[in-house]
Amino acid sequence: MSPLPIAATRPVNVSFEFFPPKTEKMQETLWECIKRLEPLAPSFVSVTYGAGGGTRERTHDTVVRIARETSLKPAAHLTCVGHQTGEVDDIARRYWDEGIRHIVALRGDAPEGSGKYVPTPGGYAYAVDLVKGLKRIADFEISVAAYPEMHPDAPSAQFDLDNLKAKVDAGATRAISQYFFDVDVYRRFRDKAAAAGINVPILPGILPVTNFAQVRKFSAACGASVPDWMAKLFEGLDDDPDTRRLVAATVAAEQCRALAADGVSDFHFYTLNRADLAYAISHILGVRPQAK
Repeated sequence: MSPLPIAATRPVNVSFEFFPPKTEKMQETLWECIKRLEPLAPSFVSVTYGAGGGTRERTHDTVVRIARETSLKPAAHLTCVGHQTGEVDDIARRYWDEGIRHIVALRGDAPEGSGKYVPTPGGYAYAVDLVKGLKRIADFEISVAAYPEMHPDAPSAQFDLDNLKAKVDAGATRAISQYFFDVDVYRRFRDKAAAAGINVPILPGILPVTNFAQVRKFSAACGASVPDWMAKLFEGLDDDPDTRRLVAATVAAEQCRALAADGVSDFHFYTLNRADLAYAISHILGVRPQAK
């Protein structure tokens, strides 16, 4: 099969997601990842926010350090869970005062073991409320989540799509999709979103799979399907991390190449604080280090 002429037909933009480190060793790993990916000049990089706001200060410190010590444009994840409205507003103002202009606004997950999501009394109930609140504070660039296979708490796919439309109407400037592995899932969702009048970019969320068993377990909880063909590709590789990594890179690269051939030019990588696969796939897509 001849390579798709991606780089020659349209420029590709990438963005990367990191999570805040818990230990000194994880801190080193994260910054190795950041420094490895920085020369690719991503559109932005985002830093996650733990369930129940559990990583509030670590998220803040990581975002601010990225802004101060690198050329990257960081986006801070912010959720509704576990905070009063005033607390969330204060966090947002603090980011704005420190020069952070991009927020990823999310409903957030309930703390582990607490059961079904319940809005925090006195807080923003859902992401659409958070988007409205952020826009009242300052003219933030706001990214929101999109779910090609439906959010697990949504009563229907139409409800979920209507919710995305409400977030966009409230001021969101882009959506970032939950990861998926079947390219047609994204294509169908993108077409439905366009038909519903959702006119902001919907970045496909790409997850290079380094631990298949873990991803299959997580996918069952978040509503992302894992195709049978993918399970067969990783079969027998539980104790062979090198081959598993090569297979993961191949799967994600083919996924991205198919999307690029279909007109997609912006990709968001869930890095899990590992640079190697995201860097390799970006290279395949024609994204190369910027000359200093």
